Amino acid sequence: MPEIRPLGLDGVLELTPLRFEDERGFFCETYNAAALAARGIDTAFVQDNHSRSAAAGTLRGLHYQLPPRAQVKLVRVVRGRVFDVVVDIRRGSPTFAKWLGIELSAAAGNQILVPAGFAHGFLTLEPDTEVLYKVSDFYSPDHDRALRFDDPDIGIDWPAGFTRLRMSAKDRDAPYLANATVFEAAA
Repeated sequence: MPEIRPLGLDGVLELTPLRFEDERGFFCETYNAAALAARGIDTAFVQDNHSRSAAAGTLRGLHYQLPPRAQVKLVRVVRGRVFDVVVDIRRGSPTFAKWLGIELSAAAGNQILVPAGFAHGFLTLEPDTEVLYKVSDFYSPDHDRALRFDDPDIGIDWPAGFTRLRMSAKDRDAPYLANATVFEAAA
């Protein structure tokens, strides 16, 4: 069973699988549907994604998919380190536009569970960083959205020290939260 720690936004969790180490290295179970379901996390994942960022200071996000193709994500780093960020984009939620950040690393083996209704992104802290993540729905270009990483209404405190962020045109030109289509929180 992984160690599960709530991170302060509704449903956002840090999961740290147990590692069994010896002179050869380690073994860990990074995902077990039955073990998570026993802890109340009952999400069926349908697709795995893998990204590699060559340079430190690569920013990916903030991404999300709208209903009915919204995605739950289970994110982990298999090489390097990232500053991982989630933003509550459920209009009407008491934590709407609030964000949190956590360092994920291959060394720590920790993961983050990102519920539907949250935008997600990360900044690589080391070169050649690789991120794997499971998603609960397939990629849908018609439902795919992004938010500006530097939106002052969100106010993410990204790590300092990167003089030039590397990002896609999609991420650089993403709308601010005030102009974005987001989730409507359940009444």
